[in-house]
Amino acid sequence: MISDFIGINKESNTPIYQQIYNTIKYSIENGNLKDNEKLPSVRKLCADLNVSKTTVETAYNLLRSEGYIINQPQKGYYVEKGLVFENKRKAQNDFGKMEKVYYKYDFSGKGIDKNCSNVKEWKKYVKDILNKEYLLNTYADNQGEAELREAIAKYAFATRGATADSKRIIIGSGSQTLIYILCGLLGTNKRAAIEENFFPQAEQVFKDFNYSLFYTSDNARECLLKNKPDILLINTNHKNRNDSELSVSQKLELIKACRELGCVIIEDDFNGELRYKTHSKACLQSYSPETTVYIGSFSKTLMPSVRISYMILPKTLALKYEKVKENYNQTTSKIEQLALARYINDLKLEKHLRKSRRYYKAKSEYTESVLKKHFKSFFLNETSMYFEIPVQIKDIKQKLNENDVNIMSTSTDEFIRINFSEIDTQLIEEGIRIIKEVCNS
Repeated sequence: MISDFIGINKESNTPIYQQIYNTIKYSIENGNLKDNEKLPSVRKLCADLNVSKTTVETAYNLLRSEGYIINQPQKGYYVEKGLVFENKRKAQNDFGKMEKVYYKYDFSGKGIDKNCSNVKEWKKYVKDILNKEYLLNTYADNQGEAELREAIAKYAFATRGATADSKRIIIGSGSQTLIYILCGLLGTNKRAAIEENFFPQAEQVFKDFNYSLFYTSDNARECLLKNKPDILLINTNHKNRNDSELSVSQKLELIKACRELGCVIIEDDFNGELRYKTHSKACLQSYSPETTVYIGSFSKTLMPSVRISYMILPKTLALKYEKVKENYNQTTSKIEQLALARYINDLKLEKHLRKSRRYYKAKSEYTESVLKKHFKSFFLNETSMYFEIPVQIKDIKQKLNENDVNIMSTSTDEFIRINFSEIDTQLIEEGIRIIKEVCNS
């Protein structure tokens, strides 16, 4: 209510009615009070501010005489319609810049397909937790709810071969949050190797900790031997420009090289369990759990709005974390953590995962068939659900935006990435046709 932020000082030399008048007038001019918005009744404002009826009526009458508000008989006082002030226009313009822009053909991959969103079932689990009041009256565990960590330990092993005791698992709201914690354990001024245009949020964390960055391009082992980094961030599900992934022997060679250098491996296993065209392969951490930090999330397998990720630490780092964990607040909702734990334990996530694999397989194949009509070369990054297309167009992302097409932000003037996870299947062909026209213009 307006009375909550009307500031009056009864010891001031400025009359109370003037203070009320100034506050409401300022709020209207700045757009905080909108056209035709109802003001508190005289009686209500008198009670809230503990002032006399005459004081409030004097302020309202002054505002009404100057055209700021109107009095509607039997209804009360309202802000006059159509008032335009310089400050109000500026506030509206500034707010407008923050509004999200929607594109008809959205290949940005910032969401999931509505057919792979199990909202109805998820709401049941959240509601069940909300009905258990005894669970809601305490803070969340700093490390993450034990019930969820135990469920994830079983889930990560079953789907990805990742091995860990629940005591070595940390829960956080997104992979970037977990990497901040990890870098706090590793220290500042390190040397980190990462694939270019792969994980910009992680790059930002590394920069915040003053890390020197090296890009691995298509050969992570070669980069290791040449630059001798302290940290290697890698996703072994991620295909390189040669449309290939690391074989088992290459993984073992990579692990050996990291051990010899004393290099910590951070495995960002984004969507590792969401393979739909090829057979699932064991994660890198399963070959070397004592030298690999494993990071997984549920943003695509469940839904992006549920910001829950997890990190499995090697024993040495887990011991370091144990000493400082009380200094880290939990960033993930306790309600959603407990709901997810039960969702996993009841095998609902497993069932949902099978359905999503079938759906995305069909959608991927359809997108590929459309691309073949318009482009000579491209390749699919399966778990990240995008196709990479070579281009040589300057400012192509901006040009596509002007044609109501949005693509992944990691795209450059040399290639673009179109993600099919969110866009409606019926819009894919027309969207790709527009992309081709822009490339030919």
